[in-house]
Amino acid sequence: MSHNFIVYIWDAKFGGLPAVKHLTFIQYQAFFIITAIYYKTRTMKKIKLLIAGCLFTASVNAQFGGFLNNVANKVSDDESNKAANDIEKAMEAKKKKQQDSVKQVKAKQDSIQQSSSGNGNGSSTTGSSGASTSAGIDYKAYSNYDFVPGDTIIFADNFKEDMDGEFPSHWGLDAGQGVLNKVGNDEAFSLTQGNLALVYPRMKSPSYFGNAYTIEFDYFANNGYGVTLIFKDATSTQKYLEYNTQGAVASTNFSRDFNATYPGANFAPNTWHHAAFIYKNGEIKCYVDQYRVLIMPSVVEKFSSVEFGGIGTLENPIIFKNVRIASGGNMNMIPRKFTGSKIVTHGIHFDVGKATILPESMGTLNMIVNVLNNNPGLKFEIDGYTDNSGTAQSNVTLSQQRADAVKTQLVSMGIDASRLTTKGYGEANPVSTNDTQAGRANNRRVEFVKI
Repeated sequence: MSHNFIVYIWDAKFGGLPAVKHLTFIQYQAFFIITAIYYKTRTMKKIKLLIAGCLFTASVNAQFGGFLNNVANKVSDDESNKAANDIEKAMEAKKKKQQDSVKQVKAKQDSIQQSSSGNGNGSSTTGSSGASTSAGIDYKAYSNYDFVPGDTIIFADNFKEDMDGEFPSHWGLDAGQGVLNKVGNDEAFSLTQGNLALVYPRMKSPSYFGNAYTIEFDYFANNGYGVTLIFKDATSTQKYLEYNTQGAVASTNFSRDFNATYPGANFAPNTWHHAAFIYKNGEIKCYVDQYRVLIMPSVVEKFSSVEFGGIGTLENPIIFKNVRIASGGNMNMIPRKFTGSKIVTHGIHFDVGKATILPESMGTLNMIVNVLNNNPGLKFEIDGYTDNSGTAQSNVTLSQQRADAVKTQLVSMGIDASRLTTKGYGEANPVSTNDTQAGRANNRRVEFVKI
């Protein structure tokens, strides 16, 4: 027994087709399949032909039913093929976007490299003593600089162990994107594509801060937002401390927030600047270049770790290098009356493979000058040490040149040369392993031994 279905068609898009009444079951199925095809194809000619076929082939239901199945299968196949093509096109578009992003980062870094050439740390001249002195560095500008880094370096990365264009091996990624690229003569870490890009130093313990610690890094002042230090406490609550690209420093989300502008007359754009941070017994001090920019007294927060990040874009990525984290923090803690046998310092920095003293070393050198001035009868032997990079003999030569450079600088600061002698020990007497960057950074040191 056949069943009839009454269907009324009122859609004017069917060209004024009169109502169709008493459709058979096959015709009823055909009507709805055809309607679906219509809304997919919008082809009137095909619709009218198919409707006519439905109405005049009721006598061949078996064949017509097969035809309908073929139509339905064809529609399903077409939809599947289109979906697959759409997915493939989307994947290709994403791949192309990623490739374009890498090209844009590289192009931006090449532009930065050109603008920063000549502003890096590689420019030096050699005096008659064999020691190197930096060309164009105004050490007098650092006469009041009092930042002294911690006693033991727990993390150090100059990115020289990693390949250009790769993610650095001693870091982890929490958000955004990051890549290494050369800026000037050095590899630098660039953070891009993140409303808050986050990277962190890989440490053996998730909690590595004590009651005193220091952080140092160099950052490139472009037109972006600058580098933000993100501190975590025991509850993983994040506190933010931003070193922006105009030399200002500001805190966010602390129990009490502070901010301060760069105190110098001019903050040079499109070049490198040195940032330093010290936490000791609830007090924070932040430095940019030769200036102490921000002091935060009575900080109630105690932190366990730090991340580096901020808002990075392809046009203005966050760029930094030469990261050092040290435990301890000497904020002029040496007593006026020196009673020790020696002072071991990790705050006198040199160009890689050279005896050029970098300006951020002046905090430590100012401390040594104060010790000598407060103890007129005190004499020091300045002992230079290197890590085990290079040959043993070249390291002895380099360490001697560095010790001589330190003596030359101290004499220029008013210390009588007769109170100072020098000795280069090369890679001898290591105080740490040479298998890690932090260990090698600890072995590269200058000691002031009482004589």
